[in-house]
Amino acid sequence: MGAIRDFMTKHYRHFNARETVAAAQAWEDHLAAGGKMLVSLAGAMSTGELGIILSRMIREGKVHAISCTGANLEEDVFNLLGHDEYEVIQDWRALSAADEVDLYRRGMNRVTDTCIPEDIMRHLEARLLARWKEACEKGERRFPFEYLYDILRSGELDQHYQTDPANSWLLAALEEGLPVYSPGWEDSTTGNMFAANVLLGNLPHHQCCKTGTEQFAHLMEWYRANNGEEEEAPSVGFFQIGGGIAGDFAICAVPSIIQDLNEDTPFWGYFCQITDADVSYGGYSGAVPNEKITWGKLDRDTPKFHIKSDASIVAPLIFGYVLDD
Repeated sequence: MGAIRDFMTKHYRHFNARETVAAAQAWEDHLAAGGKMLVSLAGAMSTGELGIILSRMIREGKVHAISCTGANLEEDVFNLLGHDEYEVIQDWRALSAADEVDLYRRGMNRVTDTCIPEDIMRHLEARLLARWKEACEKGERRFPFEYLYDILRSGELDQHYQTDPANSWLLAALEEGLPVYSPGWEDSTTGNMFAANVLLGNLPHHQCCKTGTEQFAHLMEWYRANNGEEEEAPSVGFFQIGGGIAGDFAICAVPSIIQDLNEDTPFWGYFCQITDADVSYGGYSGAVPNEKITWGKLDRDTPKFHIKSDASIVAPLIFGYVLDD
């Protein structure tokens, strides 16, 4: 057994710790039975460099699809291109408004303790704009992740990498052919850039990027295609980091297949969420797993885990356990 697995097995006996081990063990069981796993990424997991271990999970066949915010999609590439130029602020809670203005004037976009240089974003924009223009001219339409895949596949950025490309989860997803869904992509830096370039006249229209509903239809097709490949195999599992649109968009594929397409399909075969959100009146991010039963997302007997903690701490531990580190 690996050191992380040994440590967790010995010390993580109760409360959130016990649930963390149970979730990791159930993930292993799910894969061993022939099931596949979708991971949803909310928050700023890419800026938090979760890709260092998530990339390994993808390359070792532990993850089969990603649903993420547009920010997580692009920030994995930002980190790849600008890692050495990022600034980490140790005592970020003590920043004054004047300190924040200074960061703004220097073009440093802060994500908690980490500041992303603005020029890295513009570096990527120029390459995306060229591809968006070409797609408009040819009448082609693609998902947001496919444009990034094309840039990474071309090799034109290789000389600009500032961190080991093995640590990029998006590169790993490209290598393994994973679909990457980014609901609400317009709520991201590159989504903002896309809309602005249409308004500026640099792009003739919005149609070269496929819509969120097209992403959802593709996800439903992917879900249908990835259940029942092996006799008695469980249906696709769902590992949710945080909450929000990245999670709810993806998990709704099942009730839509059942209720809107009027097709029989199994509920999600595994569910785990890591969140620090509280259960509240109407809030999704803190909702307990059983609430999803009423929406036709999970079954009564679906393995369910709800870990109330910081995902930047817990997710690498679960991944390390599954990888037998």
